[in-house]
Amino acid sequence: MSTIAAVWWWLATPVTLALAPIDPAAKLDCVSYAPFRKHQTPWNSTAIISPEQIAEDLAELAKISKCIRTYSVENGLDKVPELASRVGLKVILGIWLGRDRAKNALLIDTALSAAEQHRDVVSALMVGSEVMLRGEMLASDLRKIILSVKARTSIPVSYADVWEFWLRYQELSDTVDFVTIHILPYWEDLPVRAEDAAAHVDDIRKQVARAFPGKEILIGEAGWPSKGRMRDGARPSRINQARFISGILDHSRQQNYRVNLFEAYDEPWKRQWEGTVGAHWGLFDGETRALKYPPGVAISDYPFWKLQLGFGLVLCISVFAVAFWTARDRQSSPGLAAWAAIAISATTGGVVLGVSAEQLLYESYGVGDPLMRGLLLVAGLTALLMSSNAVMSGRALPTFMELMHQHERRTLSFPTMVLGLALAVTTLIAVENALAFVFDPRWRDFQFAGLAMAAVPFWALALLNRPNSGARPLAETLFATLLAAATIYVTFNEGFNNWQSLWTSMVYVLLIATLWQARSVAVARAASTRPIVFSEVGLSREGKAAALDPEPTMLRGAVARVRGDDQRPRP
Repeated sequence: MSTIAAVWWWLATPVTLALAPIDPAAKLDCVSYAPFRKHQTPWNSTAIISPEQIAEDLAELAKISKCIRTYSVENGLDKVPELASRVGLKVILGIWLGRDRAKNALLIDTALSAAEQHRDVVSALMVGSEVMLRGEMLASDLRKIILSVKARTSIPVSYADVWEFWLRYQELSDTVDFVTIHILPYWEDLPVRAEDAAAHVDDIRKQVARAFPGKEILIGEAGWPSKGRMRDGARPSRINQARFISGILDHSRQQNYRVNLFEAYDEPWKRQWEGTVGAHWGLFDGETRALKYPPGVAISDYPFWKLQLGFGLVLCISVFAVAFWTARDRQSSPGLAAWAAIAISATTGGVVLGVSAEQLLYESYGVGDPLMRGLLLVAGLTALLMSSNAVMSGRALPTFMELMHQHERRTLSFPTMVLGLALAVTTLIAVENALAFVFDPRWRDFQFAGLAMAAVPFWALALLNRPNSGARPLAETLFATLLAAATIYVTFNEGFNNWQSLWTSMVYVLLIATLWQARSVAVARAASTRPIVFSEVGLSREGKAAALDPEPTMLRGAVARVRGDDQRPRP
């Protein structure tokens, strides 16, 4: 228990940065804004966000920023200039461009109308954002659109794209009043660690500035996610997000250039399209709308760590309680190895339970994700408690074949059946997760905590109470082989700087070892004149031998009658 407390104390250690990421006394230059909450999404172009909802957000943003950047004038965002004027915010008004030319023209007209009505508020028009990166428009077509917009307004005009595309299409620079580049170190082809991310952004800005002498370079997007999967050594976290924001603001103030931070609010709808990491780039929480880093408050990656620690300690105590209760019925005291297995399982569960529950809360979207992660959490809790009972009872894990083919001569006890079902659920989720990292890894989260909570007790039980002989079952062999192949690929594909990947791969290895220990001998040895309940403890040595006799009583009697050496009187 002291280990669990020490680990959680270490994980939750707060950090106070020399430069506060958000300082109301020194407002931000600008911040990206999208109004979508909960299940609101821009993919539904007919959905209109109410002016009251937008006004509520802008009132909060006006406390920390001088300006906001929008990306479209759909979904009610054409009202942003009017609403921003009421709270003293400037607006970089975005025009979303895509493949639909008619829609592009309509959105341009809407944006120009709103901008002309609020020229004192709209500081610039952003004609398109990453349309070339998405492959939806040629540079020549984009050039014509930008020039047509410039001909209709005197408000400064720019186009925003990732910095590599600006260097690739430098001919666009003469169509804009300033160059707007996106630099997101987390998403670079070679991801940059949070500690080095601010310096990386500054280096890229200087490189682009050399390519476009005389042009102002606006960093149109610079940010860091607070949650999600690691990419190489780039880890999303609250502390890393705050560290990046603090660093980039320090660079911009010292060298006098403008930065638009990405973004104002977390956008929950992005979980469906970009995974957990896509939904957590905001300075404000997407659900509570509260500022993540209030001034003067130390920053922790686990602000609710005391609650997570409490549940972890309760789980640890429960695992030991099950072990002690089961051990009472044993004729002999369990060995040191059994108690070591219980201690390792209980400690692991106590540490990762809080992380697993948090992943269930933040890494789920829709119906399928919560169901899958909820099943994994239940399987992990079941594995810990039932494995504790099985270790002390001397029971082995059942095979998948035993779960599916029970009959009158072979009945699994309820604890054994539950334990087997938990193993089956964990195995299926692990295999699905591993194969997803092979075929579609970009947005996939590492379920290292939930899988570890289940895999460690299964591995400990299989190591202690494994059958000594018998055939290796086909199902377990197939799953173990799939996991092994995927583990090798994932480990090298994700890199050795990604500890989330390495942890997940180690959990896969434990599960592989568990499945590889399985033997189907128990099926052949379990036949008896009555169902054998393997959860029974305290059997005499002779009783245990009879229960596992390879030639059971009924079969032995039948053989004797055939041989003619059965001396019992016949009716």
